[in-house]
Amino acid sequence: MKNIILISIILFINNNIFSQIDKAPERYRGEGPYNQLIIRGATLINGNGAPPTGPVDVVIEKNIIKKIINVGYPGLEIKESRRPILEKGGIEIDAQGKYLLPGFIDMHGHISSQRSGTAEYVFKLWMAHGITTVRDPSCGQGLDWVLDQKNKSQKNEITAPRILAYTSFGQGSKNGINSPSEAVEWIRKNKEKGADGVKFFGSRSDIFKAALQENKRIGLRSACHHAQMDVAEMNVLQTARNGLTTMEHWYGLPEALFENKTIQNYPLDYNYMNEGNRFEEAGKLWKQAAEPYSNKWNDVMNELISLDFTIDVTFVPYSVFRDVQRGSSLPWHKDYTRPQLLKFFLPSRDSHAAAYYDWGSELETEWKENYKLWMTFINEYKNRGGRVTAGSDSGYMYNLYGFGFVQELELLREAGFHPMEVIRAGTLHAAEAIGMEDKIGTVEVGKLADLILMDENPLKNLKYLYATGDIKLDEENDVVRVGGVEKTIKDGIVYDARLLLEDVKKIVDEEKSKTPDWKSLLYESIGRKN
Repeated sequence: MKNIILISIILFINNNIFSQIDKAPERYRGEGPYNQLIIRGATLINGNGAPPTGPVDVVIEKNIIKKIINVGYPGLEIKESRRPILEKGGIEIDAQGKYLLPGFIDMHGHISSQRSGTAEYVFKLWMAHGITTVRDPSCGQGLDWVLDQKNKSQKNEITAPRILAYTSFGQGSKNGINSPSEAVEWIRKNKEKGADGVKFFGSRSDIFKAALQENKRIGLRSACHHAQMDVAEMNVLQTARNGLTTMEHWYGLPEALFENKTIQNYPLDYNYMNEGNRFEEAGKLWKQAAEPYSNKWNDVMNELISLDFTIDVTFVPYSVFRDVQRGSSLPWHKDYTRPQLLKFFLPSRDSHAAAYYDWGSELETEWKENYKLWMTFINEYKNRGGRVTAGSDSGYMYNLYGFGFVQELELLREAGFHPMEVIRAGTLHAAEAIGMEDKIGTVEVGKLADLILMDENPLKNLKYLYATGDIKLDEENDVVRVGGVEKTIKDGIVYDARLLLEDVKKIVDEEKSKTPDWKSLLYESIGRKN
């Protein structure tokens, strides 16, 4: 019965969020791949924790990095004798004074959560922010749909990041999965269909264990949102012991840290399907866990690290609960958030996580305190050698694709990560978590040419990674806008990131032309007469 309830919840969420969207059109942006492409004179931020170095010349042939050569010293003329020779028909990019990074990996990217429209909108927002790989947890459009877009992305027939398809456990099964043997059979069929992994929400413990163990045995990876409906039986420690690869959000972790209880301190009139109940009480959860650095806290952390367990944090979607006014009025919503998505973001009782109705300073304070405790665990997990990755979970709570990923990086910085640790979470450590560290995640000879080129140093200010950049004062005391990714290179194909952003704005403008009252959907204008 519990599993049937869980399936009903998943179907409720999918039916209320994942409307059918159009597939991405044939690619008309990007040049390459080239027989030879040389990026000359860049400062390299490699993603492996190493400090920046440069100037370097990077030689790419087709979609593979072939050479990385230090060609001089900062402030001195580049030594031409060290530079690789441009072959006939080769292309070069002058990157002197620019910064080169590996392409980012968004570990929690729902293609479907825009509710309607076209995948082009989501893909180009990601690519405009240098995101060259995404993991789609749940495959809300259906596994076949996602695999089609994945295959077209692999062939570079569409403008899109590399896609990993993680199917929702039990999704598409008419009667749910009601026994361990049915779970094992489902997992095997999921691999046969071509999925890269599974996203779990929870299940009855014997079914969940069987699925996790079989999934690991056959070589697939997994993610889990430990939904409150089953977390009392299977928290993060129990799922990690049975082979779970990554946890999403924080659900299941405080429950593993309980000392004087086994169930969250729910009010007795709590209802999980009441979004206000759900997110008000979620903001009080970390206070119920063991105190930081206590024996219980340390024991749980150390065991998870010993299991090589990955925490995919997804700080950003819930950050709106700390300051709803700020989150709902971020500057990019006006130009880059589709009216249909703005409508979904508005406070609502039946839109998933749009729980900020009757949401005041007391609840925001609870969430700020929740984040302090959550961030303390995550930062120390990283300090002790645990793997932490960046996932945006965009499409909910005023969290926009691409922009939300940069917000996630900023929140890791707030948690205590050094900027180079932040970049590593979004590159190398994410590549390790998805089993692709031999292909992506750092700028190394033999790896795929997934790269970001930009004018400003993101280590000095992560806001430079926003597609819209950030503002500063020039020498004449004038306000200027700088930053943003200049070029996103995926599989050796060079994209002008700013043109991708222009394409997104055209999509948004077209929808606005069909939505005369779109301004009323901006949260800041609610209750005002135009």
